[in-house]
Amino acid sequence: MQLSPLVNPAAALSKEEISRYSRHLLVPDVGLEGQRRLKTSKVLVIGAGGLGSPALLYLAAAGVGTLGIIDFDVVDESNLQRQIIHGHSDIGRLKSRSAKDSVNELNPCVHVQLHNECLEAANALEIISGYDLILDGTDNFATRYLVNDACVLAGKPYVWGSIFRFEGQASVFWENAPDGRGLNYRDLYPEPPPPDMAPSCAEGGVLGVLCAVIGAIMATEAIKLITGLGETLLGRLAVYDALDMTFRFIPLRRAPVRAPITGLIDYREFCGQKRSVPGNKTDIPLISALELKKMRENDADLRLIDVRGLEEWNIVRIEGADHIPKNEMMSEEVLSRLNKDDFIVVHCKMGARSRDVLIEMQKQGFTNIKSLDGGILAWIKDVDQSLPSY
Repeated sequence: MQLSPLVNPAAALSKEEISRYSRHLLVPDVGLEGQRRLKTSKVLVIGAGGLGSPALLYLAAAGVGTLGIIDFDVVDESNLQRQIIHGHSDIGRLKSRSAKDSVNELNPCVHVQLHNECLEAANALEIISGYDLILDGTDNFATRYLVNDACVLAGKPYVWGSIFRFEGQASVFWENAPDGRGLNYRDLYPEPPPPDMAPSCAEGGVLGVLCAVIGAIMATEAIKLITGLGETLLGRLAVYDALDMTFRFIPLRRAPVRAPITGLIDYREFCGQKRSVPGNKTDIPLISALELKKMRENDADLRLIDVRGLEEWNIVRIEGADHIPKNEMMSEEVLSRLNKDDFIVVHCKMGARSRDVLIEMQKQGFTNIKSLDGGILAWIKDVDQSLPSY
């Protein structure tokens, strides 16, 4: 739906800015006034990763006056397949600082504000309140609900995007939109999916160029909201399938039963990701990579089971491990064939999937079991650095 411009125009453009943005100025619907609105706008991009990379570059090129970047992660080599705002020389640097350098190189007229911290309930409202518009490029449900609820409480509109393998989604949420047309993320997802039904790109993978499509859509929606151009995605969900090269647009409506958002909560707990408390009886029995290495060197009688998917198994594996994917390991039929007297160590990439498997095994009466802390990535880091990481 079409909305009024989000911000008022700045006083004027400099001679240099007129030259830089001339192709915008020649578009009648943008013109000087639209470009001046972009100049005065303040946009916060949450996540300088797959979606944040193209969004930040295009918003900077478009002339958004102030860009906020919040990301506490560092650049990893595996990021470079899709996170185009970073380069090889940025590996090991904070993503926020790497992104700032790329933005400044592209457009020195843009003021960049860095937030080198994790967005949490304690700081979300303070950070978000300082901007006109938010772009959410995060990759987990806990942070998405946090961003949504903070934007609702702060009265801010935000553009949301999501990617997985070959599919991307995007929409605009704004609880306080004019004429009672407001929607928020909880109208799309009233409840979070179970943790094991929501794998991240680190577990499921993603086609790198998919980020460019969805990130560009997010940047486009941001520019439309700032300038008041066209029909926004408020009230619609855009779904893109890269394999079929198709777009679908699904109407969104207010959820029938809607609890008012009155404050921020523990979002990890809300999404079923509550951290265990040390000493709690429900703690998952873990074994470190170095402990596992020592046991294997001492010829300890143990069985190592890899519960990752076949694609990951084909990339890299620990010698001597058996491969039984998680969905098979969670079945009573497979578990019934395992000897409960054996000492069994299960592992995945980082530990989340093996944790789920271990809990199910405990329910089935297995007691002599442990999960490899940090998964195969910990094994590669601490034991066998000759193996490729991913």
